[in-house]
Amino acid sequence: MRKARPKKRIVLPDPRYNDQLVTKFVNNIMLRGKKETAYSIFYEAMDIVEDRTKENALEVWKKALTNVTPSVEVRSRRVGGATFQIPTEIPPSRKQSIGMKNLILFARKRNEKSMGRKLAAEIISGYKEEGGAFKKKEDTHRMAEANKAFSHFRF
Repeated sequence: MRKARPKKRIVLPDPRYNDQLVTKFVNNIMLRGKKETAYSIFYEAMDIVEDRTKENALEVWKKALTNVTPSVEVRSRRVGGATFQIPTEIPPSRKQSIGMKNLILFARKRNEKSMGRKLAAEIISGYKEEGGAFKKKEDTHRMAEANKAFSHFRF
């Protein structure tokens, strides 16, 4: 859009935990508009997390989400015919979105029986600061650190 920024949509809290963050996460899980299926996958994963860790599943999930959320990223910028990877700070809403998408992406790549089990395993590994999503965050931070010399080209 050229003129105005689009209005932020209000996301309703989910039925079980009464949390808006959970609804945003479920919306990211959802494929082809099947929200009820996405909710059942998420709740199944939370039940499995509760059984395995013997802790509050919502707290484990939130901690895992903060563990896999990157704070800096590299962006390409052309300066005088050369392309540089410039490290930039990520805005909070985008941080959250990237963290959720990485957690779901690496859960889908896992080798488990159901998506609920895959997601539960990825949440637990994110909580323990291991697994694919956490590794991606570490790689992003490492790349930003390596290209710190080009930060004066910031937009």
